[in-house]
Amino acid sequence: MLIVGAGPAGSACATVLAQAGVDVLLVDQQPFPRVKVCGDGLVPDTHLALQRLGVLEAVLAQAHPVRAVRCVSQRAGTLEVPGQLAVLPRERLDQILLDHAVARGAQFQAPWKLEEPIDDPSGRAIGARVSQAGQVREVLADRVVLATGGRIPAMLKAGLVTQRRPSAVALRAYLRCADAPGLPTDSLDFVWHARLRPGYGWVFPCGKGLYNVGVGVFDRHRDSDGGRDAEGSASSGNLRQLLDAFGRCYAPAGHLLKHGEMLELRGAPLRCTLTGAQSGRPGVMATGEAIGSTYDFTGEGIGKAMETGILAAEAILRGREHGSGEADVRVDYAARLAELRPRFELYARANAVNRHPWLADLVVWRARRSAHLRRRMSDMLEERFNPGHLFTARGFWKLLTR
Repeated sequence: MLIVGAGPAGSACATVLAQAGVDVLLVDQQPFPRVKVCGDGLVPDTHLALQRLGVLEAVLAQAHPVRAVRCVSQRAGTLEVPGQLAVLPRERLDQILLDHAVARGAQFQAPWKLEEPIDDPSGRAIGARVSQAGQVREVLADRVVLATGGRIPAMLKAGLVTQRRPSAVALRAYLRCADAPGLPTDSLDFVWHARLRPGYGWVFPCGKGLYNVGVGVFDRHRDSDGGRDAEGSASSGNLRQLLDAFGRCYAPAGHLLKHGEMLELRGAPLRCTLTGAQSGRPGVMATGEAIGSTYDFTGEGIGKAMETGILAAEAILRGREHGSGEADVRVDYAARLAELRPRFELYARANAVNRHPWLADLVVWRARRSAHLRRRMSDMLEERFNPGHLFTARGFWKLLTR
């Protein structure tokens, strides 16, 4: 088995397959440890996926514990939603996941860049051409799994992309600053404000004076202008201006941007809602953010990337167990992804909050007065309730009356 991409989806897939006795070669175009643009928040669905992989304890031993999500609205103030939460920069998280996959029996090689799949005369992939320092080699495999994240060149080469434009773009800064009054040390701060539409800002504490500060812009598939290319030029001036606006409208972000030591500033595209790509073709399966495993509205992606990687591995293992044909394995995997799609679609509906931040004002204002709605917010964090339900006609009525 050849798995291209050693982030959360690829390493999760490799772990499940390798510990079942499958020969796995996991490759990445960057040597590890490597930096990854992300909010770094580990929310409950991430904890669940880490637990399924048997690596939760190792991750939490290095992560900074957080007690609550703090929702900050422009006019209604703040609302804290407690939960099982933590923050760990992706450079460290992804290394733990990769090490875990290797410990379970996967082989790892980097930097190996995918050049193209190798197809037999029938059009079925039987491996891939990969390159290292300009030298191209052929790797034969009974299946190629693409877990290549939000950047799409590898998926384009495999012929799986159906939407080139990303769903969202994000700009993330690492800032080091001595803790000061007003800076979050035990909460994940999400901020909605008219100056940030159609997105939001965040401030996440990583511990020891390190902060992850950023902005995300969603609904880019609705935006026909902006001059961004298919990769999403997330480091463009308009996003930097948005980050500066975040500093002006949220004091903790402003303090960090003004007084903190800027360690890194990077942008990246996001692909959301299980759209924009096919999940496979003969000999190839794709997983993780490559197929849009990031939630719209919140931008959460780590847990769902791992979950889709696990689903891909389990479909492959079921096929081996039952002697299923290659096409049947892909159908099985696609069916498991389809079971997730309604939840993703409701998160896309909840993206109305990013477009219309007055909705955040309304939700925060009502939740501060309604124990029922506060429980719903907690259930949303634990994935027992989908935020999209708030923005149906029935949900909106309940929001106003309960």
